[in-house]
Amino acid sequence: MGELLRRYETPGEPLSCERVAQGLLNRGYRLATTRGDYFLKHHLDGDHEAIARQHRATERLQALGVPVAPPVPDADGDTVAVIGGHCYALHPWVHGRHRDGAQLCAVESRRLGALLGLVHTCLAQVMEPDVPKAEHLSADPADTLDLIDDLVARARRHRPRDPFDELAEHRLLERRLLLGVHAHRRPAAPATGAWVHGDFHPLNLLYRGEGRSAEPAAIVDWDRLGVQPRAEEAVRAAVIFFVRPSGELELAKVRAYARAYRRAAGADAEELAAAVHRVWWERLNDFWILRWRYQLHDRRADPLFPAASALAVWWTREYEAVCEAFAG
Repeated sequence: MGELLRRYETPGEPLSCERVAQGLLNRGYRLATTRGDYFLKHHLDGDHEAIARQHRATERLQALGVPVAPPVPDADGDTVAVIGGHCYALHPWVHGRHRDGAQLCAVESRRLGALLGLVHTCLAQVMEPDVPKAEHLSADPADTLDLIDDLVARARRHRPRDPFDELAEHRLLERRLLLGVHAHRRPAAPATGAWVHGDFHPLNLLYRGEGRSAEPAAIVDWDRLGVQPRAEEAVRAAVIFFVRPSGELELAKVRAYARAYRRAAGADAEELAAAVHRVWWERLNDFWILRWRYQLHDRRADPLFPAASALAVWWTREYEAVCEAFAG
């Protein structure tokens, strides 16, 4: 800690450093010093160039009025500290709280959609104009069926067997049947991509204030800044924000959010409808939570599985209603 703080001009003396509990992939700490509080981020991937690109992007976005928390530069102007082969960054501590879709009314849902539209339009201004080509092939159902067979076998062997294993097996077998019916609907790869946040969800957005007067204080965690079809990020974000524990989407809020996003981003209904189809297919073929549990023996994402697995089934049944909410 001393070696890190010596790089900065006036960070103060360290008082405490506590691990931030929320977040599945990041390693972050609340660092208190005699000069104030900071968010200390340990970048596990250690890609110095990518981290520096993220930092430059947030600095430029802040200049355009996007609520972000760019890193604090050290005495030499660098924002990435490499210590012992590990990459760290120091950010100002943002006082705020997370809010999921259940805590947002229709007006706030519109503001959320407009905010993501602002992010996308501003990223188009601040990132390099030559967007790198990136393939975004849709999942192959044959590969998914092989994965289902593997996960079913693992769930059946798991001991001690618990209700999660029962639900996992049920959902896997259910999904196998759905894929058999809908395999012919595999979407083609999208033609273009754009710079996007890459991980826009409730834990990466902090609000300041209470109730309807609450305003976004900062969009954080830009680790997945990259090139993707922008409307797909809009759909994925809505699915995370507005899914109920039962796996249904709050379609009235989705509709308010999507219309505001389309206006802010200049996206048309056709672009959103195509994104809905690709993200639906993605969810139908996605078992990352079960892969974490059974292949990596990591249970941190287990609580997300009931709603996520129910959503794929509900979305398939209500496909037209979901499309209308996003593109109508």
